[in-house]
Amino acid sequence: MTALGFANIVVRYGTSHSFAATEELLTGGFVLLTVFGAAIAARRGEHLAVELISDLLPPAARRVVIVLAAGLSILLLAASVWFTIGLVQNQLSTGMKSYALNLPLWWYSAAVPVGFAMVLIRYVQALMRGPERDE
Repeated sequence: MTALGFANIVVRYGTSHSFAATEELLTGGFVLLTVFGAAIAARRGEHLAVELISDLLPPAARRVVIVLAAGLSILLLAASVWFTIGLVQNQLSTGMKSYALNLPLWWYSAAVPVGFAMVLIRYVQALMRGPERDE
């Protein structure tokens, strides 16, 4: 992806043209990288979290906040899976094509609900394990 971006910049500034195909591939690649990177982070329990408030709470209240946050995350991820499946279905039914390579758009989008589902599964697993115990 770095090489594609670099090539696009060199061509754009060297010739006043751009490789539209590289922009398309970069956009699709970054979306996939983000979604599957989030799934990997969820599996490892390494998602970014703002713990300022929860760290100030007593252990029992901290557990409630952690469970509430995980539950809300699960709802958001379930909605993301649902709506991205709808997006892929819409792209399939309308036959939408990408602007540069003229490929079916669903080729780029099909992995997104899978990635969200993977993150969702990891959050459900974490919620079932429960919040970490304070020692």
